[in-house]
Amino acid sequence: MVRERSEAVERRKDLSTDARGRGGTARSSEEALVMRVERRGSPVRVEARVNQQWEEHMTETKSYKISKQLVFKAWEQVRKNRGAPGIDGQSVEAFEEGLQDNLYKIWNRISSGSYVPPAVLLCDIPKSDGNVRTLGIPTVADRVAQMVVKMTLEPQVDPQFHQDSYGYRPKKSALQAVGVARQRCWQMNWVIDLDIKAFFDSIDHKLMMRAVRKHTTEGWVLLYIERWLKAPAQRPGEEPRKRTEGTPQGGVISPLLANIFLHHVYDCWMQRQFPDLPFERYADDLLVHCYTERQAGFVLEGIRRRLRQCGLEINSSKTRMVYCKDRLRKGDSKHVSFDFLGYEFRGRRTRSSRTGQIFAGFNPAISSKAKKAIREKIRSWQLSRRTPMSLEEVAAWINPSVRGWMNYYGAYCKSALQPLLRMLDFQLAKWAMRKFKRHHRRLVRALRWLSEVYRREPNLFAHHA
Repeated sequence: MVRERSEAVERRKDLSTDARGRGGTARSSEEALVMRVERRGSPVRVEARVNQQWEEHMTETKSYKISKQLVFKAWEQVRKNRGAPGIDGQSVEAFEEGLQDNLYKIWNRISSGSYVPPAVLLCDIPKSDGNVRTLGIPTVADRVAQMVVKMTLEPQVDPQFHQDSYGYRPKKSALQAVGVARQRCWQMNWVIDLDIKAFFDSIDHKLMMRAVRKHTTEGWVLLYIERWLKAPAQRPGEEPRKRTEGTPQGGVISPLLANIFLHHVYDCWMQRQFPDLPFERYADDLLVHCYTERQAGFVLEGIRRRLRQCGLEINSSKTRMVYCKDRLRKGDSKHVSFDFLGYEFRGRRTRSSRTGQIFAGFNPAISSKAKKAIREKIRSWQLSRRTPMSLEEVAAWINPSVRGWMNYYGAYCKSALQPLLRMLDFQLAKWAMRKFKRHHRRLVRALRWLSEVYRREPNLFAHHA
């Protein structure tokens, strides 16, 4: 009986999150009131009560005052975003199995100043031009820690950003940037389509930290941002290597750091040097509007020199000056179109919403690259082989993607999506031809049956809702 009781005590010790047995700082007995995680079925709940006396005591034993509620909110955001495992191979689901202990370790190390980021897993993603984009994937625990810093720093810096900075910001979107660019292309004749060469891999760490210090004096925020900048990178099966410049494209904190860097390098500089020329910036995708070709060339050279001073280079093969040619602007230029955020801007037939007349206007519509990516995605579904699925199951499976395409690319020149939607209809008809014997090798009959389904259930498929 005594031995059984002692074994039970040992098991309780193993399940405890007390850091004393793990080489960390001892936690108080009230900690369970602050960060108690309970499992009842699949949901995870957190006890919201905070013991004020314990919080006051925490400031005396920890180097930095960081609340456990903030750590848990960061975890909720990371869980919502999902993402692939990092270098340790731990998935979001595996992290959640030991959630209480994992979150306590993160809080304990961050608030004591002892958190050291692990290596970032490097992963190459093919690009449409044949090159690759290297992503840096942090571990799940590191993503939570980065989210804690982001949720602390972002409210301080975001109100200071330029109004025409749209990338990765609260209450800002890519569609807003496209809409503003559309209006300005009507008003001004020339656009500089600017591409920065390997931006995320070229950020100077000293300049980055100097920019961050302009926005915060929090010691622990500065400490961990500098550690993340210097965290080693590692490919599968290779040794970690040190990084002396750049920030991993794929980290939670990286988009915010990129915005801070370009806010000082580009946005503020443009306001000082060319206050009358509007621009749009979505992360490192930039447009500048000019009145004349000569002005555009002068501004482009100024930007080139400015970026070079800050350790960045313009990608000359992708940067160009574009003439906004339409029915009223009948001049000519080597470049009369450009791509921006998945949209192609060029002169195209447009119907006036006021008079109903058709004219040639300079407007955005889904780009050729985006069309190609959607076609490849539809083919990858292999709908004709999904015959074990019912029609309702097929609709539920493809609707999230189709709805996203409709909402984004259908915002401007929705008719440009029609060829892609017809392709999707043909793929669904091929599914019906293999699913039902009465439609076997009868494409026209399958298409008629599909039209009847759309008429009978208009909300079944997103592209016919």
